[in-house]
Amino acid sequence: MSPRHLRPPGGGADRAAAAEPAQGRAAGPGPAPAPHPDPAAPTPAPDSAPTPGPVRRLAPGLGLAAAGVGTAWLVHLALPAVPMLTAAVVLGIAAAHTPWLRTRIRGGCRPGLTVAAKRLMRTGIVLLGLKLALGDVLALGWATVVMVFGVVAATFCGTWWLGRRLGLPGDQPLLIATGYSICGASAIGAVSAVNDSDEDDVVTSVALVTLCGTLAIAVLPLLHGPLGLTDAEFGRWVGAGVHDVGQVVATAQTAGTDALGEAVLVKLMRVAMLAPLVAAIAVAARRRGRTTAAAGRPPLVPLFVLGFLAMVVLRTTGLLPADALAAAGRAQELLLAAALFGLGSAVHLPSLTRTGLRIAGVGLTAWVLIAAASYAGVLLTA
Repeated sequence: MSPRHLRPPGGGADRAAAAEPAQGRAAGPGPAPAPHPDPAAPTPAPDSAPTPGPVRRLAPGLGLAAAGVGTAWLVHLALPAVPMLTAAVVLGIAAAHTPWLRTRIRGGCRPGLTVAAKRLMRTGIVLLGLKLALGDVLALGWATVVMVFGVVAATFCGTWWLGRRLGLPGDQPLLIATGYSICGASAIGAVSAVNDSDEDDVVTSVALVTLCGTLAIAVLPLLHGPLGLTDAEFGRWVGAGVHDVGQVVATAQTAGTDALGEAVLVKLMRVAMLAPLVAAIAVAARRRGRTTAAAGRPPLVPLFVLGFLAMVVLRTTGLLPADALAAAGRAQELLLAAALFGLGSAVHLPSLTRTGLRIAGVGLTAWVLIAAASYAGVLLTA
């Protein structure tokens, strides 16, 4: 608040009246003579410095996010087993702890990085709907649909209950449960947007889900043979049990194209459950009145969820050519990578030590829970 807002009403006039000579006040009615400006007096400073325009204010952070996406893409090219989205969030965390970048990230780059983490995340989620056609889901059969719904429900409820039982702070139980059961960091970003979650809870949940999803890339292919799964069954297991879409692709491709196709379809069925889950959480947030004063009451169905559903319908119509779908897929991955870099840049690793053992226990337990539930589901529907 500037100093002029702190002046009492009429304060300037009272001081002027007090400064008038007594003989001037006794001279009778009439306006007092205007004081002559003193040329030697310094020019008063403005109440506040000019506010930079939105482009200048956001450009440093968005530019840094773009650089992070480019680096993540190069990492993925050099190490194809590392999904670009995973590389992006790890690079964001690394940048936040690099001495010569840390002050810039916390200062001039923060507005742009925040926009990347929120606005670009929602746009990427809308485009994610173009990966899903209702016909592909129905082609898998109702047994697979029921299996996926059961895995999602068991993982969400079990992880949420465990997180609350172990006393994780804030929205961490809800966000971790959402990330594990639906689609990793994308689902966390969607739920946090409608629930007005604290940024620390968001970045902690994203870091945990990303690390455990990366662990699946290394561990699950080793269990393909010992568990006696065919390639198609392995793909369904990966699609039902691995968090992020990129991590699903990286894990399933080790068993060939049949496994990859099954994994992607099952995974996209889980993605389809993002819309009703976010809508339900938005309704709950509205009933609790949980939202910022600037944002007002949250809508019953957030706009980006409606956009996601609209993209699903558009994909189902078959009107979009393959080139347009491929371009949208690349744009969606770039937007989500920029958003995850922005989220990663807000991670403060020393603060994670406060709940380190508890959050690690929730993460590993939930990882085993979804792997076991999805494996049982695949065996039941084989």
